[in-house]
Amino acid sequence: MSVSDETMMFKKVDDEPMTAELVLTRVYESMKEKGYNPINQIVGYLISGDPTYITSYNNARTDIRRLERDDLIEELVKEYVKAKQL
Repeated sequence: MSVSDETMMFKKVDDEPMTAELVLTRVYESMKEKGYNPINQIVGYLISGDPTYITSYNNARTDIRRLERDDLIEELVKEYVKAKQL
C-alpha cells in the first residue's frame, strides 16, 4: 500500500444547505419528541446563545447551530408579520 502525493478533496455528507424554516421545524419536532417544551427551549437558545437549551436528539443541536441566531430570529419575525398580515 503506497501513499499518494495527490491532495484528496473531502466533503462532509451532512453539509446540506438548510433553511431557517427547515432548521426550526426539525428542532421543534425533536424537542417535542423528547418531551420538552419546544417554544421555551428555542427561545432560551435564541436569547442566550447557549446550545444546551437544545437537545442533541436527532442532531437538533447541530442543526440549530448551522445558522446564525439573528437569521433564525429574522425568519420568525417575517413569518409572524406574514401570518398577521401586517
